[in-house]
Amino acid sequence: MLSMSDIVRRLGLGALAATALSSLTSAAPANIAIRSLEERASSADRLVFCHFMIGIVGDRGSSADYDDDMQRAKAAGIDAFALNIGVDGYTDQQLGYAYESADRNGMKVFISFDFNWWSPGNAVGVGQKIAQYASRPAQLFVDNRPFASSFAGDGLDVNALRSAAGSNVYFVPNFHPGQSSTSTIDGALNWMAWDNDGNNKAPKPGQNVTVAAGDNAYKSWLGNKPYLAPVSPWFFTHFGPEVSYSKNWVFPGGSLIYDRWQQVLQQGFPMVEIVTWNDYGESHYVGPLKSKHYDDGNSKWVNDMPHDGFLDLSKPFIAAYKNKDTDVSKYIQNEQLVYWYRRNLKGLDCDATDTTSGRPANNGSGNYFMGRPDGWQTMDDTVYVAAFLKSAGTVTVTSGGNTKTFQGNAGANLFQVPASIGQQKFALSRNSQTVFSSVSLMDITNVCSCGIYNFNPYVGTVPAGFDDPLQGDGLASLTIGLHVTTCQARPSLGTNPPVTSGPASPPPVSSTRVSSPPVSSPPVTSRSSASPPPVSTPPPGQVCVAGTVADGESGNYIGLCNFSCNYGYCPPGPCKCTAFGAPISPPPTNGRNGCPLPGEGDSYLGLCSFSCNHNYCPPTACQYC
Repeated sequence: MLSMSDIVRRLGLGALAATALSSLTSAAPANIAIRSLEERASSADRLVFCHFMIGIVGDRGSSADYDDDMQRAKAAGIDAFALNIGVDGYTDQQLGYAYESADRNGMKVFISFDFNWWSPGNAVGVGQKIAQYASRPAQLFVDNRPFASSFAGDGLDVNALRSAAGSNVYFVPNFHPGQSSTSTIDGALNWMAWDNDGNNKAPKPGQNVTVAAGDNAYKSWLGNKPYLAPVSPWFFTHFGPEVSYSKNWVFPGGSLIYDRWQQVLQQGFPMVEIVTWNDYGESHYVGPLKSKHYDDGNSKWVNDMPHDGFLDLSKPFIAAYKNKDTDVSKYIQNEQLVYWYRRNLKGLDCDATDTTSGRPANNGSGNYFMGRPDGWQTMDDTVYVAAFLKSAGTVTVTSGGNTKTFQGNAGANLFQVPASIGQQKFALSRNSQTVFSSVSLMDITNVCSCGIYNFNPYVGTVPAGFDDPLQGDGLASLTIGLHVTTCQARPSLGTNPPVTSGPASPPPVSSTRVSSPPVSSPPVTSRSSASPPPVSTPPPGQVCVAGTVADGESGNYIGLCNFSCNYGYCPPGPCKCTAFGAPISPPPTNGRNGCPLPGEGDSYLGLCSFSCNHNYCPPTACQYC
């Protein structure tokens, strides 16, 4: 029998959580009671997870680096993060940080084993890893059993896993119908949250496996066992020959996330998993850009493209889902418009400058296509607007020179307007009086941003949300592989390029943010995104405590310089110090040495050696040796 302290530990109900979340809006109005995690987890009924990639956050230095993620997810109604892990040297350190932060912030977490890196033949290792963290206070328990999941993994010996874990693990892996038996698993996750051709690409004529068809296949295969259904806003990836993991395709997005949440409410799946919080490389992130991570090359299409509105859109649906309600209207706390669209129309020709066009790359995976991403024809040139209203109102949307007016009802509404080049404007009015309005910071243009095909959506809200730029580590690889010189590794949202058929002009240094102004005359505030000035001589007793890449050096140094300069090692040449102060102790050493990647210069030697030895080893510049 569980003691009261065990119940509190497993459910994460503590005063610390309330304190940590006081600055964020909760997932439902105060007068609506949401079924507790204790009630829902006891019978695997209406649980909400979100996939979190540990593999790109090896640069985090403490559990505090996870706090903002935990707090935002908790406020949205997410019950637990599925912590996707490979076999990186920093995995245990980051898992420790994540579990500690989750406990402090009233969240739950569990491990999701990524079998791109783990082997189905290593059931003992999987079980031992579960056992290592199962006693942590933030571990999710379902049916009073430690919960775990996976990405792929068919063929894993689940009995051996449980034996090695020393407990009856509640295991809901991403096994596939027809490839594994359901006899030893408790349920299964379906990863395919997008309509597809049955071969992990966009639908083709006569080949369209809808998300609903995937639901039905899994439910039929599982019988009475719980089905973990996917929810995702988008999918676009565009890695070229500048990396070893080249891939370039898109799944149809459109109104996917709004439509999918409606399906979830109607179908009442026992569990759902949002795909994902922070997989920026595949453009299905709902978490902040500023969430600390290193850049695997995704910043080329992620910079200036926040998706925070997708999380806002999900909040009332999550609350309704937990309460077994099919109507979100009573769960709308504040009226809001959430809008999204692509920054270019799909017919724009970027072949001359794109990182993949006419440029062969390793295609052992079969996922690399040159030029426009595979599946681009399935995309619509449309501006989507989800209106969450407490009473009926008039929604006006202007895309370029095209203005449409809609009558919205109380509750959730979806409107669509053909996308046109120019400014994008949004307004809500009642009785001919404007309630709120805004001009988007992102125009639709005929300029190939950074020279590439970018099918990632820009997501905004009215009223405007928080400022969410990529940080230094998240921009470190932006210029690598580009074939234009007009793109800089810095946020530039609000500095729209002129509409022109020629190359884009360099963005101004400053960026702007609009805060729900009238459409006709938007006041703005500015914040500088310029690099801080170098500081040359330290005062007595002080060392470098902040730095960045030196002027004229490759943006690939940004993450390394930001990290190492913070701890007093700021080698002149590639880096410049921007602040001095009392010495800061670096993260513990791991006993491993780092070396530059083949082809990188000697100026990386010291940076890679220092950073990798302290558990920050960015794969775009360094490797363990």
